[in-house]
Amino acid sequence: LICEAYHIMRDALGMEQDEMAEVFDEWNNGELDSFLIEITRDILKYKDASGEYLLPKIRDSAGQKGTGKWTGIAALEYGVPVTLIGEAVFARCLSALKEERVMANKILPGPTHKYSGSKKEFLGHLQKALYASKIISYAQGFMLLREAAKVNNWNLNYGSVALMWRGGCIIRSAFLGNIKDAFTKNRELTNLLLDPYFTARITESQQSMRQVVSEAALVGVPTPAFSTALAFYDGYRSGMLPANLLQAQR
Repeated sequence: LICEAYHIMRDALGMEQDEMAEVFDEWNNGELDSFLIEITRDILKYKDASGEYLLPKIRDSAGQKGTGKWTGIAALEYGVPVTLIGEAVFARCLSALKEERVMANKILPGPTHKYSGSKKEFLGHLQKALYASKIISYAQGFMLLREAAKVNNWNLNYGSVALMWRGGCIIRSAFLGNIKDAFTKNRELTNLLLDPYFTARITESQQSMRQVVSEAALVGVPTPAFSTALAFYDGYRSGMLPANLLQAQR
């Protein structure tokens, strides 16, 4: 999600690194306060010995050490739609196809549309979309934990799990305290999105998710994580999905 936000800032909004660093610094002083937002700000500011920004010199090709893959496998085994982690893993796999992407860039056309709206307004949408998508990602993670606990007869304290992550983990985030509060108030909470606090936050942010995903598609910036967060949200809130046709086709 953070990489996609950076990609949008760089390629859709045409922002320079110092501008992006300021935005991430502002976000880190608000509701998006987290370890990853903090180090992203620092990475964007960092210059090498020659006085040039280091980030553009780093090869845009990432592998994956296994935790995302293991989570994806577990999600499939338990039948839980942990779509954001799945898309994050696949995005890394796609990035690893560096030579193919360079070749395809010379052959495959993209859109001609350029964003011409207010940068400040769009950054507001991007902030809300990032926050909402993070909520959805955590909601999916706790869905997986709940299903695994059910199958394996585990007695998990989900509030304590949230506090454990807040205590020194790469996914440390300020709103883990809100997650802890949600499970403290309702130990039988089936999904974080149904907690009043998170319902309110998603309600005020879901339109921004749509703005970000649609504009990114129009300018040709890939946003698999933002897109799947929105798709999951719309699917989860749907009382009727087209799976009846799927069943009929069988």
